[in-house]
Amino acid sequence: MTDLFDDELVNEGRPLADRVRPKNLTEFSGQRHLLGEGKPLRRTIESGNVHSMIFWGPPGTGKTTLARIVAGSTESHFIALSAVMAGVKDIRLAVDEARQYRAQSKRGTVLFLDEVHRFNKSQQDAFLPFVEDGTLIFIGATTENPSFELNNALLSRARVYVLKSLQDDALSEIMDRAISGLQERLKLDRIEVDDDARHLLIDAADGDARRVLNLLEIAADLAEPVAGSMQIDIKLVRDIAVGNKRRFDKQGEHFYDQISALHKSVRGSNPDASLYWMLRMLDGGCDPLYIARRLVRIASEDVGNADPRALRIALDAWEAVERLGSPEGELTLAQAVIFLACAAKSNAVYSAFKTASDDVGAFGSAEVPLHLRNAPTALMKNLGYGDEYRYAHDEQDAYAAGVQYFPDDMPRRTYYHPVPRGLERQIGEKLRNLAERDNAKPKPPQPSD
Repeated sequence: MTDLFDDELVNEGRPLADRVRPKNLTEFSGQRHLLGEGKPLRRTIESGNVHSMIFWGPPGTGKTTLARIVAGSTESHFIALSAVMAGVKDIRLAVDEARQYRAQSKRGTVLFLDEVHRFNKSQQDAFLPFVEDGTLIFIGATTENPSFELNNALLSRARVYVLKSLQDDALSEIMDRAISGLQERLKLDRIEVDDDARHLLIDAADGDARRVLNLLEIAADLAEPVAGSMQIDIKLVRDIAVGNKRRFDKQGEHFYDQISALHKSVRGSNPDASLYWMLRMLDGGCDPLYIARRLVRIASEDVGNADPRALRIALDAWEAVERLGSPEGELTLAQAVIFLACAAKSNAVYSAFKTASDDVGAFGSAEVPLHLRNAPTALMKNLGYGDEYRYAHDEQDAYAAGVQYFPDDMPRRTYYHPVPRGLERQIGEKLRNLAERDNAKPKPPQPSD
């Protein structure tokens, strides 16, 4: 009877990405900034004196593989858990296992926790005593920014290594190694991937080794062997790669990075880069209405009164997207993005808003001056409400020079400083003229700061 747990059968059922997983640094492709000659992580692995660490990077960049290589370099016991499924109970079991292993072999244990960011702060604290006493060498993997997702106590005990999306040459090396493995598994003399198909597989992978291997395996399953040979062509790859999206995690690091890139490109008056980042976000599956909301914010924060049309155009684009949906409405977003990028820039409103908000908190519930209060009743009139109020429209140029509008016990402030660009150039000239008229009027004593 065939053993259901025969190694060959078990191996047959594993995904290609797992079957061709590198076992040492010689087989590993990519991450040269960490693993090149003399680089920090390579030195650590080759020395065998490893420490607890966090691998932070996009999916499919080798985090799990590197954890296994680290364990192998020290001949340590390797325990792998996923924070999606595991809890504190599993950590305790891993600790017991590590202690038993040390007692039997005098060697340590590497505990690898994938998606460590999914553990809450108290769960993360469960590692600390066993990292401190040397029971475990802890390696966590995360696609999220550790600064936001991991607690300081854990970060202080582990070095963070940042992994990058794999470049085309690294993905091509990975494919070549996988093709050799496929040839052996399928008992073929040759598997040939033509250049166009290879380029499309690499492009569809978007820097993710697991993705390129999964696509390659699907292609090999669908291709028909002929006389001991298999041809994977562009037509087949195009069929299996259809609908692929660039990486854009809607709650994670790439989400905020790309939004930041869009906002800063518009602020920097670069319409081409602004359009590129907007389309990257749409290509990755970002909600067009989210982009529309951000553009409205940018219109006020970075263009402001230098070109008031910007706010209206951003709102019109938002409305158009709501009415038309995708993809028709996306062109209106492009129009708005390009207009905002090309418009005169001013953050004067934004700066005034922030400074005035600080004063609101600092001065509390300051009383409204009597001359600015409304007096709808006789009692209010008798109390002086509205006394000495000057109706601006009755004054020269509809301006009551010298009138103070701040609370009596608050220093006079100037929050809004128009920039010498766009419409704000004219606004600034007007405000300077009005200030000169104010200065020509005798003023009552002012409260000190």
